[in-house]
Amino acid sequence: MTAPGAPISVSLHVDHGLDPKMMLWRSGYVISKLLSANLIDDEIVITAQVAGKTQRTKPPRYKARGVDPQLVVQQGEEPIVRQRIAAYAIVRSKYGVLGTVCSPHESIPDFWQLPGGGVELGESPSEGVLREINEETAQSVELDRLIDIQSDHWVGRAPNGTLEDFQAVRIVYSATCKNPTKPRVLEVGGTTSSATWVPENRWRHLAWSSWVRSMLDKHLSEVPEIS
Repeated sequence: MTAPGAPISVSLHVDHGLDPKMMLWRSGYVISKLLSANLIDDEIVITAQVAGKTQRTKPPRYKARGVDPQLVVQQGEEPIVRQRIAAYAIVRSKYGVLGTVCSPHESIPDFWQLPGGGVELGESPSEGVLREINEETAQSVELDRLIDIQSDHWVGRAPNGTLEDFQAVRIVYSATCKNPTKPRVLEVGGTTSSATWVPENRWRHLAWSSWVRSMLDKHLSEVPEIS
């Protein structure tokens, strides 16, 4: 039995297609605060404070597996199962919030995105997001804290035409840039075509991917301001 106020220890392995927040919910818990995301024994381990759910606790937002409405599957074609762990950041500076534009190599070209991307083998999420921010924007930033984890799951074709049963697990940080410069893309031919500082009174006018718009709505005001 756990004493009142004592920490609760819950361990869950996120198998392909499962949403981390929904897994906790079904186990009777909700996330109170995300604490860290570390690389331990070649696995990404996310640590969070959790609380037992009550009758008044709202379930996390969750989308069932989607299918690209324009998808055409050839007879006998089976999707490749792929789970991608990625790390992103909401970055603030005196010029606004840092945004990137998806290149034609992405599944949603010309949409706005947060800087970040896939965590490479042997990288922690914090190392991965700092590397991606540098490659996509040439900015030096300081991570503040881990603020959210989000997942999408769908069947569709990758930009190279491969049929995939794809799950994106996105780890999101807040960050600040004390010495902002004009963003420029260092990784030529990648998934980012351009980057810029977006004034905070203008970001809602841009075509962001749906999950990014949700993150900005929820968390932008929580990111430390830089004057």
